[in-house]
Amino acid sequence: MNAPELIRLMHRHRAWVTARLLNAVRPLTEEQLRQPFAIGQGSVWQSLLHLYAAEYVWLDALKGDEHATLPGDIPGRLPGNQLGEGGIKGFPELEQKWGVLDKRWDDYLSGLTETSLDETVFKVSTSSGHGLRFGTKRAEILVHVCTHAQYTVAQTVNMIRQAGGASLPDVMMITLARLGAN
Repeated sequence: MNAPELIRLMHRHRAWVTARLLNAVRPLTEEQLRQPFAIGQGSVWQSLLHLYAAEYVWLDALKGDEHATLPGDIPGRLPGNQLGEGGIKGFPELEQKWGVLDKRWDDYLSGLTETSLDETVFKVSTSSGHGLRFGTKRAEILVHVCTHAQYTVAQTVNMIRQAGGASLPDVMMITLARLGAN
């Protein structure tokens, strides 16, 4: 397996995990979605928004937008390391927008090459180093998006458990691999 194939596999896993996470969250009440927790982004809802926003912003950065933000966010008015809600009103809208975003990711990932993975991508930070312009190898950003998602998903699954969610998703890469082997 070459590097572009491995990165596509990691992102296939990321998208599969997101689908499983959204399925686990769908039965939660609005109160459970917004229940405050002293971990992660502070609630299941904020964690979902954070995951979506990070995937959206990084994809736009990878495609050349150094000042990428989530539509509806107001640049310069976001505190600390938080991305805004992008005007997303509720779970059904978030789920619909995520489906569109997943298709955009698929299109982008299909064009990866060994050469493109070594290219430097520039982005003005909306989190650590807020306002500073950083250059990072495309491959490192692509891996970061996946590891960030896995970290945030783990926190979100913990919140779902604590909120009384009835079904917790299995989000392990080996599970996806075994499902594909059948």
